[in-house]
Amino acid sequence: MLRSSWTPGPLPAPVAATPPDVTVTVTAFRPDRVADLPGVYRAARTLAARWAELEGAYGMWLWARPLSRRVGSVAVWRDEEALGSFVAWPPHVEIMRAYRGRGALTTTTWRRPEPYDPETIWTHAREFLARPRAH
Repeated sequence: MLRSSWTPGPLPAPVAATPPDVTVTVTAFRPDRVADLPGVYRAARTLAARWAELEGAYGMWLWARPLSRRVGSVAVWRDEEALGSFVAWPPHVEIMRAYRGRGALTTTTWRRPEPYDPETIWTHAREFLARPRAH
């Protein structure tokens, strides 16, 4: 699996001494046509380039399994309200409309009350992505 570097949002990383709960989202998209992969990648990079604009975002990674034709993200949010704002964000809505019906999307969301640790979050996300239903 290929993984981008961490793309920070406008929120600073939580201090370990007083970690907040965070909301984590993991998405996996498998386009029906391999020819759609470059466009999906460009769209994801476009959103990532604007990540610092998203109120309530700690940060995110993009990931890809090109040979399996799967791509997605792992994002860390302050709360579900911040996630909801992203889902309704016009650039995100535009991309979702462009690729609606052109592949299979799987997503999961969870609250993480343990001390904030991006690598632990990534490990849990990777476990979800390894499950057959996440394909």
